[in-house]
Amino acid sequence: MKRRTFLAGGLAAASTLAMPALADTLDTIKSRKKLLVALDLGSPPFGMTDAAMQPTGSDVETARLLAADWELPLEIVQVTSPNRVPFLLTGKADMVIASFSVNEERQKVIDFSDPYGVIQAVIAGPKDREVKDYAAVVGKRLGTTRGSTNDKEATARAQGAQMVRYDDDATLITAMVSGQVDMVATSPQVMNTANARKPPAPFETKIVMRTFPYAIGIRKGETKLQAALNEWVRKNLRNGKLNTIYKTYHGSDLPAEMLA
Repeated sequence: MKRRTFLAGGLAAASTLAMPALADTLDTIKSRKKLLVALDLGSPPFGMTDAAMQPTGSDVETARLLAADWELPLEIVQVTSPNRVPFLLTGKADMVIASFSVNEERQKVIDFSDPYGVIQAVIAGPKDREVKDYAAVVGKRLGTTRGSTNDKEATARAQGAQMVRYDDDATLITAMVSGQVDMVATSPQVMNTANARKPPAPFETKIVMRTFPYAIGIRKGETKLQAALNEWVRKNLRNGKLNTIYKTYHGSDLPAEMLA
């Protein structure tokens, strides 16, 4: 689970992994009568465990909604940000529902459904720290989640920062709360989760690096599965169920253009 390579290198390596002999995944799911979904339970509020140590979060509820609509039991395959693509390519899961932002590098290796949410990649820091531009990050300990889009964007944009990479969002949040980093490259959702745990100084968004849609990740060439997922996403955006899940865990509605 620990990977020392940068996201692009990790994706390139993942693309060379030996692919198992798989039938069409949608047919496999139907014949197996079970849905295997890769979920990151260390990425609140997308995936986490509750007080009873049960999976919860917006992605968990999205996967549960999909399984219910397809009338299948759900099996959660736990992943971290760096191993989402390898787990998918080696057939350990049918799909990935794990705040999986769509970007050009990932699209070279895997395919995606239509987006079902949006996420920002931001630089966040204590409210009392003035950050006007990336120059303010030079020499600072900038925490991020290894292999994430935030890692990629910060590495490219915040040059001169001392990058401190953690294996999952939960560990990054602990670092924020315990004052191990000066600033972070993350999402507003992770920042809000850290603030709820009362760090030494509350964090706020300083720089929005980029806004990404996120979607369900699948293996390339799975046209039947992709079509079925796209139909499911469109249906549940129109009926408001995906927006309800998003608002419950993220505190705001999805962009209006997604719901039209």
